Amino acid sequence: MPSDSRHVSEWIDRPAADVYEYASNPANLPNWAPGLGKSVENVDGKWFVVTDSGRVGIAFAERNTYGVLDHDVTLPSGEVIYNPMRVVPHGDGSEVVFSVRRLPGMSEEDFARDAGLVQADLTRLKRVLETDR
Repeated sequence: MPSDSRHVSEWIDRPAADVYEYASNPANLPNWAPGLGKSVENVDGKWFVVTDSGRVGIAFAERNTYGVLDHDVTLPSGEVIYNPMRVVPHGDGSEVVFSVRRLPGMSEEDFARDAGLVQADLTRLKRVLETDR
């Protein structure tokens, strides 16, 4: 069943390898994606984000040379949400692209809010990486 997607992106003045290395480390999530959770923990090799709703699992795609940062978020209910994300090289910098997908039953207002939250996270990622030189 098709659903709507919005591709949210941010240009970052850092090499794609640097952006990928930082963003692929779940321990860095609270620094650039605090909306996802307040803190992270690694339990027996699996990553979890601590949220107000409980512990949420997060699993990134295996390390790769293509900049793929797709990740599954497993909610406390057990529902798994797949999130496509890429770091695309461009000259000396890069572009991070996150595909926000509308979940079944999600209103246009909630979908727009989610896209805005993702944009804020990507802007924060840009700020963190461009200031950390």
